[in-house]
Amino acid sequence: MARGDHIYARRGRYYTHHAIDAGDGTVIHYTGTAATGRRVERTSLESFACGGPVYVRTYRGRLPTEEIIRRAESRLGMRGYHLIRNNCEHFATWASTGSAASRQVRSWAVAGPGAAASLAVAQAAGIHLIVLGTVSMCVYALRGLLHRRSGPRALVPLDIDADAG
Repeated sequence: MARGDHIYARRGRYYTHHAIDAGDGTVIHYTGTAATGRRVERTSLESFACGGPVYVRTYRGRLPTEEIIRRAESRLGMRGYHLIRNNCEHFATWASTGSAASRQVRSWAVAGPGAAASLAVAQAAGIHLIVLGTVSMCVYALRGLLHRRSGPRALVPLDIDADAG
């Protein structure tokens, strides 16, 4: 890691937290809680990492290091965090490239409509259909498993001429 790098650390199973490495053992990132209000702050690299590994995001077209630091520091104390439109990844990407973007939000946006549609159908149909669907899928899977265990069935050829006479 080096001064001006866009870094990130895994938080839980489903998302990552992003920051700009200030090069002096500190990072600049969104911190705080919904209750206290999230804002851009400089904290130690150790507190950012939360005991886990830290990774560097690389870019083909990255701004010069001093401009990245200047951009990140210009947001110190700033509020306005929004999970979808202005999160820690948007901040670090903006400081690094000049354009705010979040891969996580994009991936959630792709998966989200399907999940929302499934939830809407489940609510409209009622929980009994979910249980019925789950049970029927289990029965179908078990039927296939039992069928495979019994081995292939031999086909008995029919002699059509013998039956006709």
